Amino acid sequence: MARTATIVRETSESKVELSLNLDGTGKTDIDTSVPFYNHMMTALGKHSLIDLKIKATGDTDIDAHHTVEDIAIVFGEALKQALGDKRGIRRFADATVPLDEALAKAVVDISGRPYCVCTGEPEGFEYCMIGGHFTGSLVRHVMESIAMHAGICLHLHVISGRDPHHIAEAEFKALARALRFAIEPDPCVDGIPSTKGAL
Repeated sequence: MARTATIVRETSESKVELSLNLDGTGKTDIDTSVPFYNHMMTALGKHSLIDLKIKATGDTDIDAHHTVEDIAIVFGEALKQALGDKRGIRRFADATVPLDEALAKAVVDISGRPYCVCTGEPEGFEYCMIGGHFTGSLVRHVMESIAMHAGICLHLHVISGRDPHHIAEAEFKALARALRFAIEPDPCVDGIPSTKGAL
């Protein structure tokens, strides 16, 4: 059974068209209308091996926030839809990813219970403008939105870092690698990996 999803979400603030394939090769076609976010979502697809296509427009003349948030919401919803009943997946995974001086660790549980903890970003990171359109505060907001709408537990910790671009990219890549291993089929698992029988 194909683990794919396509979602279109339109509000007065944005329009998002997103499709993904969890059993892909990391092929991406990303146009979020926010250049740095294009870079981050491309990295997320590439390093998770999730084929990901995004076409989004929004009121970025006001702020990138609405469009960035709505894409994260739709990505989370699509991830949840494509996972189905989560039968046969590994469920838990973690990844620690460096980018020069930056180092980030992500731990995920495809639990069906949304929770997000983000720690370790350096003081003032949330105010940094990255790429001219994307503020550091949006990284945590993206992670929270994905976790809430995908129904996953995500712990993300920045261990070190100085350059805001490097910190953000390490965070996205850490999430990508953790997702890659958590959602992949586990040959040792027959059924749903939970003592409750449901995730």
